[in-house]
Amino acid sequence: MKFGKVKIGNKYIGNGEPVYVIAEIGINHNGSLDLSKKLIDAAVIAGCDAVKFQKRTPELCVPRDQWDIERDTPWGRITYIEYRHKVELGYHEFEEIDDYCKRKGIDWFASPWDELSFDFLESFNPVAYKIASASLTDDVLLKAIRKTGKPIILSTGMSTMEEVEEAVELLGRENLLIAQSTSAYPCQLEELNLRVIQTYKEKFPEVPIGYSGHETGLAPTLAAIVLGATFVERHITLDRAMWGTDQAASVEVQGMIKLVKDIRDIEKSLGDGKKKVYESEQSSLIKLRRAKKEIPAEV
Repeated sequence: MKFGKVKIGNKYIGNGEPVYVIAEIGINHNGSLDLSKKLIDAAVIAGCDAVKFQKRTPELCVPRDQWDIERDTPWGRITYIEYRHKVELGYHEFEEIDDYCKRKGIDWFASPWDELSFDFLESFNPVAYKIASASLTDDVLLKAIRKTGKPIILSTGMSTMEEVEEAVELLGRENLLIAQSTSAYPCQLEELNLRVIQTYKEKFPEVPIGYSGHETGLAPTLAAIVLGATFVERHITLDRAMWGTDQAASVEVQGMIKLVKDIRDIEKSLGDGKKKVYESEQSSLIKLRRAKKEIPAEV
């Protein structure tokens, strides 16, 4: 049994490895294959390692009493269940996405919100699965995903530590990654609780720990890296003003480019923790440090 690092695609995630950056497309594509491809392109340009989608069966994920509630949408005034179908991608679209990501050289996977969606995604043999925070207590779904043996990223928003521990016990710690998250869109800074990353690292030392952020801005995600996050996930969008519940908590393309660049800079600057004198310091050492003088003996 190998713990400590998990391989997704051809990349390892864990201590000592480059931070694995996931661009969460989610449902920001608004049901459009063309927009999905543009978001994939943006993630590739930014230097992300993977893109992530979501997949739901609306009739299973939307409470029955909400089906017929009407709302204004880009498709006119329609019922909520109709809207949920509008923002879902079908088999043909995911075939195109699978092929497109392979051609672009970027991993893709998704969060299935129900068992039918999991069966749907399995037909594409994704490199990993993400368990959404909303599904953390869905034992039936967790067991079905675990049977694949594929890497699982467990997001832990809106969950108590006891619930997280129960999910980890069910999934086992092999091929598991855990993400600190707060399920508010966008999330207030005071509720990000980034130090939970350190708590998880202490409680689950065999498991790579990461961060799934829904805040506005980039600073907390960068702080998560300093606190030891081995992977990060941020929603990506072409325009935060676009239609959709997740757009406001997403990062636009230029922001994602800056985020990945800053993450790579932080990786370089953290070092190995061993104090040393660098070759680049030698000239300063010679010019600036005064010779050590003997302390006169006390009379």
